[in-house]
Amino acid sequence: MRRRGAPIPEPTELLDCVSFLLVQGDQFLVERRRLDKPVDPDAIAIPGGHMDPGESQLDALRRELMEELAITPSNPQFLCTLLHRAAEFQRLHYYLVDHWSGEIENNEAEETLWLSFTGLDRLDLAVDRVAIGEYQRVFRNR
Repeated sequence: MRRRGAPIPEPTELLDCVSFLLVQGDQFLVERRRLDKPVDPDAIAIPGGHMDPGESQLDALRRELMEELAITPSNPQFLCTLLHRAAEFQRLHYYLVDHWSGEIENNEAEETLWLSFTGLDRLDLAVDRVAIGEYQRVFRNR
């Protein structure tokens, strides 16, 4: 365990990832990450995944949505990019997905659940709360 105030080790590599904010009405989809995941195990978080080398953000988004939830996004919209330091140092590219085809299946997480935008305290990662704040600032008031 790291002592409070002890420096966080410098990352050796910044990894690009996509995260998808699926919105349905006044709720958004989150996952409880599996315990065997090396990054943020058991966390309640916005789902996403690593980008493959040479893959565009939108291609990675479509691939990850199909792999994890068995859906295809319709007109995903870029939301923001944020840095997240955990077991990996990640650059998370968040996308709003409010229309999709297919029925949502849980193919990777311990569980998926819908949260209300008033239940942000249930999110375990500060970076996800910042992304939700950006969603509310940019998209909810238009």
